[in-house]
Amino acid sequence: MAAQANPLATGRPVFVVDGSRTPFLRARGRPGPFAASDLALQAGRSLMLRQPFGPEDFDQVILGCVMAGPHEVNIARVVALRLGCGQRVPAFTVQRNCASGLQALDCAAQDIAAGRSELVLAGGTEAMSHAPVLFSEAMVKWLAGFSRARSAGARLRATAAFRPAFLKPVIGLLCGLTDPIVELNMGQTAEVLAHRFGIDRKTMDAFALRSHRRLAQAVDDGHLDEIEPLYDTRGHCYERDDGLREDSSADKLARLKPVFDKPFGKVTAGNSAQITDGAAWLILASAQAVEKYRLPVLGRIVDSQWAALDPAQMGLGPVHAMAPIMHRHQLASDDVDQWEINEAFAAQVLACLEAWKDSRYCREELGLESAFDPIEEERLNVDGGAVAIGHPVGASGARIVLHLLRTLERTDGRRGMASLCIGGGQGGAMLVERTGA
Repeated sequence: MAAQANPLATGRPVFVVDGSRTPFLRARGRPGPFAASDLALQAGRSLMLRQPFGPEDFDQVILGCVMAGPHEVNIARVVALRLGCGQRVPAFTVQRNCASGLQALDCAAQDIAAGRSELVLAGGTEAMSHAPVLFSEAMVKWLAGFSRARSAGARLRATAAFRPAFLKPVIGLLCGLTDPIVELNMGQTAEVLAHRFGIDRKTMDAFALRSHRRLAQAVDDGHLDEIEPLYDTRGHCYERDDGLREDSSADKLARLKPVFDKPFGKVTAGNSAQITDGAAWLILASAQAVEKYRLPVLGRIVDSQWAALDPAQMGLGPVHAMAPIMHRHQLASDDVDQWEINEAFAAQVLACLEAWKDSRYCREELGLESAFDPIEEERLNVDGGAVAIGHPVGASGARIVLHLLRTLERTDGRRGMASLCIGGGQGGAMLVERTGA
C-alpha cells in the first residue's frame, strides 16, 4: 500500500467540542413518533441550549440522511432553519448509505481544515420506520393512463384494464437494503462473509449477546450521557435506546430462525442490527473558534478514509478504510486505545476482525506486506453496538464518533478509530485523538 498524504494534516486542526444524540428507537412495524427532521431538531436544540454561542454563529450545517421524507427535501436546511440558524447559514444534506453521518463529519472537517469554515454543526438522522411504501410500476402506469382518459368511454376502458395485483405494495426499505448490482440484500452479504471466514452461528450469537450485555452495563454505569431525551406531541418521554434486550440469552438467540438465507443460513434478527430511528450531532470547530468562544475540546479529527470493494462483501469495508489510515500514521493495533466498528451484523464485524489479522487477505486485498495484530475484544465497541443499540443508517456514523470520543475521555485514552461498512461495497473510517492525552 503506497503512502498517501493525510488530507487533514496539511490544513488547520479540526476539533470536536460537543455533541449529542437522541435515544435510538426501534421500528415496530409502523411509522414511529418522530420524522427524521424532528429527531435532528430535538437533538440539536438540546445541544445548542448549552453553547456560549447562538445557532446563527455556525458557518454551515451538514446533515447525513438516506431516506428523508417528501416534506424534508434538503433536510439539513429544514432542520437548520427550525433550529434558529437563520437565513444566512447555508446547509446541505449528504448521502453515503450507512456512513452518511460520517460523511457529514468528514465534509465539515475538510472545510475547517481548508479555512472555509470556523464552526460547523454536522451529524446524521434517520427515521427508518417512516420508509415509504410505494406503488408498483404497473400501478403507476395504470394511474398515468387513467389520468389521461378524458371521455367516459376512455375512463371505462382504463377501469377495465385495472388488475388487483397492481395494488401489491413495494416496500421501500427492502429496496434500499438490496444492492442492485449484485442483487443481494445486506443480510445476504453477511452470509457471504460468514461462509468465507468460517464464522458459525454460535459465535455470531455470542457476539450479539455481548453487545446487549455491554449496552446494559453502559446504561447502568451512566456511560451514555450523550443521549438527550425525546418528547412527542402526546407528552411521552423517550430517555434510552429501546432496542436493548436485557433478558437476551444464548438459548433465546439460538431459537431464532435465519432471515436472509432460509433455512440454512446463520444470520438472524437477533445477530443483526435493528431497524431504528435516531439522530446525532457534533459541533466541529477551528482553533480560532475554540479560542473565540472559549469552548471545551473533546478531541481532534486526525484523519479519514473512504474505500471501495466488491458489493457482495461490503461488510469488509471497515478493513479497507482503516488500513490506509493505520499505514499513513505508522500505527499498530495496540496504538489505538478504543475502536468502534459499526455492528451492521455480528458476522460482518467478526469477518472484519478475521480479515484484519489474516496475512493473505492483507497482502492480496490491501497490498500490505503483513497483517495487523488482532484488535483486542476489550477495546472494541466497549458499550455495545448497533446489534443492541440499532442502526439508523444516516445517523450511525456520527453516533460512533461521538461515543468514541466520550469513551476516550472516560478511559483516559488517546487515540480512537471509528469505522462503518457501507451498502454498495464501500467503507469509511475516521481517526480521532484526545488533545493533551
